[in-house]
Amino acid sequence: MAYSNSKTAIVILNWNGLRYLKEFLPSVVAHSVGCQVIVADNASTDGSVAFLQDHYPQVRIILLPENYGFCEGYNKALRQIEATYYVLLNSDVSVPAGWLEPITELMDADASIAVCQPKINSQQHPGYFEYAGAGGGLLDTLGYPFCRGRLFETLEEDKGQYNDVQEIFWATGACMFVRADVFHSLGGLEPAFFAHMEEIDFCWRAKNAGYKVMYNGHSQVYHVGGGTLHKSNPRKTYLNFRNGLALLYKNIPSKELLSSMMLRVVLDWIAALRMVLAGQTKDAQAVLHAHTDLLRHRHYWRNRRKAQQLKGNFPDMPGVYKGSIVWQYFIRQKRTVAGL
Repeated sequence: MAYSNSKTAIVILNWNGLRYLKEFLPSVVAHSVGCQVIVADNASTDGSVAFLQDHYPQVRIILLPENYGFCEGYNKALRQIEATYYVLLNSDVSVPAGWLEPITELMDADASIAVCQPKINSQQHPGYFEYAGAGGGLLDTLGYPFCRGRLFETLEEDKGQYNDVQEIFWATGACMFVRADVFHSLGGLEPAFFAHMEEIDFCWRAKNAGYKVMYNGHSQVYHVGGGTLHKSNPRKTYLNFRNGLALLYKNIPSKELLSSMMLRVVLDWIAALRMVLAGQTKDAQAVLHAHTDLLRHRHYWRNRRKAQQLKGNFPDMPGVYKGSIVWQYFIRQKRTVAGL
């Protein structure tokens, strides 16, 4: 079958997500007329490919020979797709009619926008924001990510407070619109991250290259979340802490590097201590593993840092909170972005 080079390519990376494809792919196909809908399969063993071949012949399948994870899986798949915009869409996302146009029209009107995300609500509780993205991603000065509508585990009710268009720091990988030429010019997603925080790293690099990252609340999708690794999984704890520290080391300007890294390490160890006191010893061990692994591969990360076009005005970038979200949330008990 020949596939047209339409302006927008919606690319779903799949690994043993048959149940999600059955539930959510129908909405994507129905509400994405005129776009390429593509499933890049990370060597699934659950019958996903056979299901697609039998029920969705109009959906292009890219077969990857092994599970490359989120980052390299997308890197390898997107090299095979021609489009103006890629939409990196999780398999556990439901989309309504009209979800595409507000964002593609915004990006059409401003060539400096490299990345954009819609509003992300919970599939299970549609009146609330969803953890991965919510009303747009922000970052504090120590590299801790949070969202409008989500601080750590606290999710806001959606009362229309983020039905706006605003420049943010990072866009969720659950539903990320990105210019194809920018994606490739920046080298795609950081392959060593495997999964978790790769979208923040990419958006930071895009900002360093002079592009904008936007949120458009006039588009809305619904996300299950937690579909790859459960939040209590020590593997996810390892990736979050390793990637969080690597994210900061890779991208923060030199004048802020030492102080930010030292304080971040201290806070990570406080978090590990809280895990021990809560009986989560495997998660605490995952924090130790994350730090030792970063040191073990310091030459790789140093080279990745040298490859960045580091900006000297990080705290002044749109979407950066000039303070500590950890302090505000755990000490001052702030639970919403509006309350910071």
